[in-house]
Amino acid sequence: MIRKSMTEWQGDGPHGKRSLSTESGALRELPYSFKTRFEAGGAATNPEELLGAAHAACFAMTVAFVLTEAGHAPKQLKVAAAVEISKVGAGFSITSIALELEARVEGLGSDQFRALAEAAKTNCPVSKALSGTPISLSARLA
Repeated sequence: MIRKSMTEWQGDGPHGKRSLSTESGALRELPYSFKTRFEAGGAATNPEELLGAAHAACFAMTVAFVLTEAGHAPKQLKVAAAVEISKVGAGFSITSIALELEARVEGLGSDQFRALAEAAKTNCPVSKALSGTPISLSARLA
């Protein structure tokens, strides 16, 4: 299975801008620019925000499967992913990703829950793809 996204950039690095779209049509001509990536404000996106959304969604689904396989289907999962981009040398790098998980799960102790959440983090396909970046996890039962 292959999923595709497309973008077209116009202009130089600091002043250019454009939009991105997904093959599914879920995102259509979503604007982004240097300003929306490195400065506050603006009603557009940036690659790190999109990466965080992808990671949060993938991790939530993986947690649901892991918990269900362990006999504790979740009632609700809330996941946030904070992606940090920092100046490193002459360029920029994604230096960390922090996942926060809050879950409503019945009949599961905190220690077992945290162990299963860590297993989900390790086995999440997006986590695997980003394994060169430190990924932290804060997991708690609601």
